Amino acid sequence: MSAPGNIRIKPLTWHPHLPPVEVSEATPEQLEAMKVTPSAKKVSPYVRTLAHDPESYVARTTLFNAIMYADGGLPRPDRELGALAASLVNGCRYCANVHARQHIRLTGSSATIAALWTQERDRLSPRDAAIVDFAEALTATPPKADRNHIERLKAEGVDTFEIIDLIHAIAIFGWANRLMHPLGHSDPGEKEKQQ
Repeated sequence: MSAPGNIRIKPLTWHPHLPPVEVSEATPEQLEAMKVTPSAKKVSPYVRTLAHDPESYVARTTLFNAIMYADGGLPRPDRELGALAASLVNGCRYCANVHARQHIRLTGSSATIAALWTQERDRLSPRDAAIVDFAEALTATPPKADRNHIERLKAEGVDTFEIIDLIHAIAIFGWANRLMHPLGHSDPGEKEKQQ
């Protein structure tokens, strides 16, 4: 057994139900649309699936990039934590996996993710606990977020504009998770491997 908080999360693979656009066969509009993805390394099967409707893909990705990758405002790890918590509530294993790994990469620590994965919430920092609790309450159907959640966030140093950024990150995953589910599935397997 590894030390508490020392986990490595194995990436999942997303498999589309529809054949993705093949880059070599893409229309000029589809090729142009795929350029808005933040990754310069590859165009994923998910991006290529969404590229069947290039106009919608550009609108979706422009909004997504503005929410998740904007300079300033709520720190990126907090945005990733909100996205992760929303994805867990929505049952999107793939998105939860991606945003857990992003949080670890950005913070250099897996302690927060380990606490969530092992249901040891008392190990979360007060700020992380406030973010996760708010994300879960806002994602619930019907939403359960209230003034107490906002006051907790403010008590942990999250200002009003950062709370708005967090709401955006949580809300876009209410939509993104539901878009990903009918279009494909992630491969089964363990979420994490203990080191």
